[in-house]
Amino acid sequence: MSKLGNLGARLHRGEVGYDFVRNRKIWYGISILITITAIVGLAVRGLNMGIEFQGGAVFNTPKTTVSVAQAQEYAEEASGHDAIVQKLGSGEKATLRIQVAGIDTKQADKVSAELADKLGVSENDVTGELVGPSWGEQIANKAWQGLGIFLFLVVIYLAIAFEWRMAVAAFVALIHDITITVGIYALVGFEVTPGTVIGLLTILGYSLYDTVVVFDSLKEQTKDITKQTRWTYSEIANRSINGTLVRSINTTVVALLPVAGLLFIGGGFLGAGMLNDISLSLFVGLAAGAYSSIFIATPLVADLKEREPQMKALKKRVLAKRAQTAAQGPATDVETDDEVYDDGPEDAAPAVVGPRNQPASRNRGRNRPSGKRR
Repeated sequence: MSKLGNLGARLHRGEVGYDFVRNRKIWYGISILITITAIVGLAVRGLNMGIEFQGGAVFNTPKTTVSVAQAQEYAEEASGHDAIVQKLGSGEKATLRIQVAGIDTKQADKVSAELADKLGVSENDVTGELVGPSWGEQIANKAWQGLGIFLFLVVIYLAIAFEWRMAVAAFVALIHDITITVGIYALVGFEVTPGTVIGLLTILGYSLYDTVVVFDSLKEQTKDITKQTRWTYSEIANRSINGTLVRSINTTVVALLPVAGLLFIGGGFLGAGMLNDISLSLFVGLAAGAYSSIFIATPLVADLKEREPQMKALKKRVLAKRAQTAAQGPATDVETDDEVYDDGPEDAAPAVVGPRNQPASRNRGRNRPSGKRR
């Protein structure tokens, strides 16, 4: 842990670091490839929408020894529709959650009776919940409205608090995270439920948090950037990423650990139903959000800023100054038009030029006879 803390301090001071911005084309290419894969998976396989969005019925059985595959066969024979069966709990006598889409009230009563008969339990012990397709359509519309309002408010806030280029970069990063998460859902085949929507909105907040942390550091470090000739905007952006890198990694890992527990233990081993839906969106979204904050959002801001005439002029001055310094050879002090830098660490105090007034010595006149100072 001490080594990680030392590394974080050195990254923050700029003593070490990785050039994320210079290699941005690599990250853009990786993101484009992943995004295209997600879109193709979404187009080919589609989303497995839950009954909350398309209507149907959910049946909960008492403890039974019937397997998931056998219960699915019973439900499909009784309803004539595809069924999704989830095992809730562990052991030989776990309960089952049977979901059948596209059936009405009369069909639901028939399915409930046949399931009770084939499972060998009382019909009263098989509980059912019917969801109409109109209600599911309302849920889907509300989900899209909530997502649209969230994105609109995010863009407005970032444009006011920072600038429009950062707002655009954050918006692109959020769309990137949504596309990847939805594409993973299509490829894996997990059911999309209201829990999925909740998880999706939650990970957008986490992704935005990491992005804002880097943007805040970048905004602070680029104050009066045109008054110096030592760093370009892209270099300061890279320093901002490295300065917050360890913090971003720590917060992401800490957030992923409990989510991984929900996904792989709660959902995988215990068959925890809706935990599968919400935990997968959280897990994929948190990982994608951390990636986009570091590799997409800030490099994209640097790309947009470097196109400004002021930033182009600054880059020319910085490169010209470096060429001049290299031609002059190594020097103890390098004096520029606006400030003086030494060859020491970047956070060291500026070199002092010219004579200094020495303080009077406290020992002056000591050991001399009183009244005979010379």
